[in-house]
Amino acid sequence: MAITTEMQRILSLARRSNASDIHIVAGLPPLFRIHGEIILADAPPLSRQDSKRMCYSLLQEEQIRIFEQEWMLCCSVFHESFGRFRVSIYYQAGNPEMALRPVMDQIKTRAELRLPVQIEDLSRLSSGLVLITGPTGCGKTTTLNYMIDLINSERRCKIITIEDPVEYVHSQKKAIIIQQELHTDVKSFAKALIHVLRQDPDVICVGEMRDLDTTATALTSAETGHLVIATCHTPNTFQTIERIVSVFPDTQQPQIIAQLANSLRGVLAQRLIPSADRKKRVLATELLLVDAPAQRHIREHEFHQLLNVIQTGRRKGMHTLDDSLLELYEAGEITYESAINNATHPSFMKDQIIKKGTLDEP
Repeated sequence: MAITTEMQRILSLARRSNASDIHIVAGLPPLFRIHGEIILADAPPLSRQDSKRMCYSLLQEEQIRIFEQEWMLCCSVFHESFGRFRVSIYYQAGNPEMALRPVMDQIKTRAELRLPVQIEDLSRLSSGLVLITGPTGCGKTTTLNYMIDLINSERRCKIITIEDPVEYVHSQKKAIIIQQELHTDVKSFAKALIHVLRQDPDVICVGEMRDLDTTATALTSAETGHLVIATCHTPNTFQTIERIVSVFPDTQQPQIIAQLANSLRGVLAQRLIPSADRKKRVLATELLLVDAPAQRHIREHEFHQLLNVIQTGRRKGMHTLDDSLLELYEAGEITYESAINNATHPSFMKDQIIKKGTLDEP
């Protein structure tokens, strides 16, 4: 792999600009996502040959073979000057293009990440399933790596991660950490997860619960004495549980519901919102801690009632996304439009803002 000089300049600019993503698209200059908005670089448009050359400069020969066979590839690359990047390469109109994401070079503190304190309690569990959910680019992997680092700092145990791709490389502290990358070390999440159970793990981290087999094995692992931490692409807590159950055929759903009720310990839903000054993005969260009432609602297939569990569990630290958005708005950290546009219940959010007398009309 020999990264082109042009590609190195782009990686350097992304780091200096604090860009969260880089896009290489034929016919356009390099693009950077900065504080949630796409910005075009002050550079000539890239030709199809430019984009192909830049994409292939990041890949090993075997990765190029896989890409040309599968027509898509997700991997990570490391440059000694610019650090690690997650790379997703795809075809458009028969030509390779890509999206890159700079990966953090150190783990921030919980306070810096603005995660709820209860995430530490969930990290310290000895068994059960913890889910981190939200749309693409909302910081799920960052939260996952924070939890891994906390466990690594506190417990003498074995942590195995299955990632697509490996983004942050953990150093050994108290724990043994084995990080496996899809298509490099393992062929699929499901097959890797089955094999991981034979490797004496205490903690299993799954980059994404994306199919029936992976989900089923993760639930079984959580039931049999392992702490399983996984991510899902779902917008909130109760839809996460609905999505997990709906993956399975009707005949299997009663068993899956029972397993979820027994093993699920918490769901943290995340969303990154542009700050009021548009200079950064701030984290809004929704947190469900699975207590006895939550378990009962899951067993009885009353997933919509989990919102009531969250609302009545505020003393335990549970909160809805709308609670988090309202708090950010009242602190002046996000705008009225952002609070309303991201709310689960926009009309209720408007009523709450008016009731509290904090309305700052757009």
